[in-house]
Amino acid sequence: MKYELIAPCYFGCEATASFELKRIGAENIQVTDGRLHFAGGPEMIAAANLNLRTVERVLLLLKTYPATTFDELFDGVFSIPWEELLPADAEFPVKGSSLSSQLSSVPACQSIVKKAVVKRLMQYHHVSTLPETGTEYRIRFSLRKNVCEVMLDTTGEGLHKRGYRRNATEAPIKETLAATIADVGRVRRDSLVEDPFCGSGTLIIEAAEKALNIAPGLKRRFAAENYSFVPPEVWTEQRQKALAETKLDAGFEGFGFDIDPAAVALATENAKLAGVDKRCHFAVADVADFTAKPEGIILTNPPYGERLGNPAEAAHLARILGQRMAESPCAGVNVITADMEFETHYGKRATKRRKMYNGMIPCQIYMYYDAPKFERPIKK
Repeated sequence: MKYELIAPCYFGCEATASFELKRIGAENIQVTDGRLHFAGGPEMIAAANLNLRTVERVLLLLKTYPATTFDELFDGVFSIPWEELLPADAEFPVKGSSLSSQLSSVPACQSIVKKAVVKRLMQYHHVSTLPETGTEYRIRFSLRKNVCEVMLDTTGEGLHKRGYRRNATEAPIKETLAATIADVGRVRRDSLVEDPFCGSGTLIIEAAEKALNIAPGLKRRFAAENYSFVPPEVWTEQRQKALAETKLDAGFEGFGFDIDPAAVALATENAKLAGVDKRCHFAVADVADFTAKPEGIILTNPPYGERLGNPAEAAHLARILGQRMAESPCAGVNVITADMEFETHYGKRATKRRKMYNGMIPCQIYMYYDAPKFERPIKK
């Protein structure tokens, strides 16, 4: 059976996410702002959750229809064959959103959706009560311009929860966004990556996992692993496939630096939990002392806004970074920041820029490619 699936992502991550979907064999890929539609069988539900680095979750789309009244909302939800998806004892919380729609009260819509599912399950499972003591099936709905989408969440906790970051520094960058930056920064299996503002190490760790082709979902579980319509063997097969495709002989190395010893200790621990501690090295250092390696690719998120709170200090750090990079040019510099005056502070216009969102915060990736590309030998 083929399912229609949706993968929401941060604005700016769509191109990378589309490439990832092609790699795992997704069909009928359609890209819109902040989301990707694609198709596949139960194995695709497992593969997408295990392998996608840059999307937030994987949703099973059940129905799309116009709804301007509560009756229309109810009827659309009731028409879905819930009994084929949810057992009679399923727990099924409902979560949703409404934007530019006549049905603007989300709590009221949640109540109607829940009521429609209850009525359908009771009728087709031939029961008079629904105990909701079994497996949790998270139902989601989205009303946008009077069109309702009804979905089932196959992921559970967001895909940025890789399982390796138990703690983080203040206002950390999300793993899914860090993975996109690693792709934009052209990280390859033999790359040497550096981050002079490493914080809890997310950019370096995500670059390492990309280079070694370690599936980001290998260390965690997903909601759909307990869904009755996704056979357990599908998850076993997809995990084994992902493990077989890792490239542990890659020559990647990552180096992160931060002025805060606690951040460095955290980054070291996170790399260990991610299983890439032999490739990722962290040390206490001031950006004023940073000297990039000629073959290095810089991926960094300098302190700004929530992480610093002082625009003048952020500008000062960007100025120092620009001076250090002018003195020690490297293969590429990729800086994500919400500072829209970054180029002025850094002292140089970027070769290329890309708009991104870090949560609700508008950002830019400023890319500088001045030095020739270096090819590092793959370790035997």
